[in-house]
Amino acid sequence: MSVAKVTEIIAESTESFEHAVKKGVKRANKTLDGVKAAWVKDQQAVIEDGEVVGFRVTLKVTFILKD
Repeated sequence: MSVAKVTEIIAESTESFEHAVKKGVKRANKTLDGVKAAWVKDQQAVIEDGEVVGFRVTLKVTFILKD
């Protein structure tokens, strides 16, 4: 039986929310082994001078702990 841990990260993209999720998962994989899932907890649009300039997501990333 595996034991998993959940950690929370924030990722941002200038393209889209989807790109921010992909960017966050890709970065999490560099540090965490056994990433199995990512849940989008929150989304925010970054606004400057009345224009959307970025897309930010808060992710809960699930990974399996090593024995």
